[in-house]
Amino acid sequence: MILLLFIIIPLLGGLFAWLFGRRSDPAARWISLVSLLIEQALVVLLWFRNPAAGIGPGAWFADLHSSWIPQLGISFHLAMDGLSLLMVSLTAFLGIMSVAISWTEIRERVGFFHLNLLFILAGINGVFLSMDLFLFYFFWELMLVPMYFLISIWGHENRTYAAIKFFIFTQLSGLLMLLSILGIYFVHARNTGVYTFDYFRLIGTSMTPAVSFWLMMGFFIAFAVKLPAVPFHTWLPDAHTEAPTAGSVVLAGLLLKTGAYGLIRFLVPLFPAAARSLAPAAMILGVIGILYGAVLAFGQRDLKRLVAYTSVSHMGFVLLGIFAWNDLALQGTVLQMICHGISTGALFMLVGALQERIHTRDMDVMGGMWESIPRMGAVVLFFALASLGLPGLGNFVAEFLVLLGSYKVSVIMTSFAVTGLVFATVYSLWIVQRAFHGEKRREWTISDLSLREMAVMFFMIVSLVWLGLYPRPVIDTARPAITGLMQSATSMEAPAAMANGGGNNGGTASQAVMNSGIRELME
Repeated sequence: MILLLFIIIPLLGGLFAWLFGRRSDPAARWISLVSLLIEQALVVLLWFRNPAAGIGPGAWFADLHSSWIPQLGISFHLAMDGLSLLMVSLTAFLGIMSVAISWTEIRERVGFFHLNLLFILAGINGVFLSMDLFLFYFFWELMLVPMYFLISIWGHENRTYAAIKFFIFTQLSGLLMLLSILGIYFVHARNTGVYTFDYFRLIGTSMTPAVSFWLMMGFFIAFAVKLPAVPFHTWLPDAHTEAPTAGSVVLAGLLLKTGAYGLIRFLVPLFPAAARSLAPAAMILGVIGILYGAVLAFGQRDLKRLVAYTSVSHMGFVLLGIFAWNDLALQGTVLQMICHGISTGALFMLVGALQERIHTRDMDVMGGMWESIPRMGAVVLFFALASLGLPGLGNFVAEFLVLLGSYKVSVIMTSFAVTGLVFATVYSLWIVQRAFHGEKRREWTISDLSLREMAVMFFMIVSLVWLGLYPRPVIDTARPAITGLMQSATSMEAPAAMANGGGNNGGTASQAVMNSGIRELME
């Protein structure tokens, strides 16, 4: 039942924060903070109770399976392995940081703000834990409405436009995924006579290559929009720019990761052959995202919009690593999801803190602020260095593993991806130079980071240093889940190819065929 608590605690915490927030704003803040601290404690408890060394490939730390609507084959099925454990831990950690950093920023309708924030986190936990596709879609949509309110009510100048754009992109792509879920549901029923949304039963469903490809594309578009992958990314800069600080942190640190998680957990295992055929194009989209996001980041005047485009670039490494589909690339992908969530989340927090003090995000009016706010300048410099992949920090280990894994698949695409690190160096140092150094355009009389803000930054700095110097506990926790997913995709690919009369030699390793397809596409 501990898995149910990861959903119930933020839901109840949000409701209580809303109710008590009508009378006391501090009560709403404290209720949210305590709820997420309890959730984080439960994650740590599960982690220590299940050491990675004792978990085999495909094993589960916890499993909750109960019938929900048996007439339609819908069950309430939650399960947690190393991958979902890490994602739930990241959710709780960034949730705590979001509440802490918003302590003084949100002053209107505080209770309702924390209701929406915790409901988003509950939906995200549900996405990371659901093993029933109907339940997965339910939580996928649960994230959408409270995030819309978070942007449209507490956002900045163009918040209504950004909220509607976010809603349209995510809702339409989510409907495509729903159609694909229904498609595999009926295909499985036609083959077996059993109607079910259970993930484990749907893996290995036999279908023609054409049907498999189009059903897979419904999932891919939904996940690519959330990731976001070019050209499905256009909602992201507007949503990030106009969202309140906590909204930007949740968007960059968590919502984008649901797209990456969906690709790893659902798309490739459910449609291994179709995913293999898509891999060359998907990896090219990943490389385009790395370069395109970096170039656009460098061209921004709005500091928050600049950080938003860095997310497009960094998540390109995630897409590249997923479709390289080998141990090293997937380990780097998981680590990149965590490190990007922390480093970019911290940058959004710092931009929000700066905007709260000077009431602008325009870098053309900044400059020479280091003398006035040296602590903020030093912390921004640290996370800028983390973003560019400085050795010794978690982002470097993550991107190095992704590039090492993708090198085994395509030297050409890896070479292009490496140039993204050069662009990252430019735009990361550009942030520090334009905002904190250079010509002082006005006399700044602003306060430096407070004790509360420094405490938040301390925990995030320690996390990145730990992941950079000793990433083994995280990698060891994720490895059994990654190995199990790879084995599942490989074992299901051969029977599907044989059932479809495929001439691709079912016993051939999918990696070799993927490499061949990439080489043909590049030629």
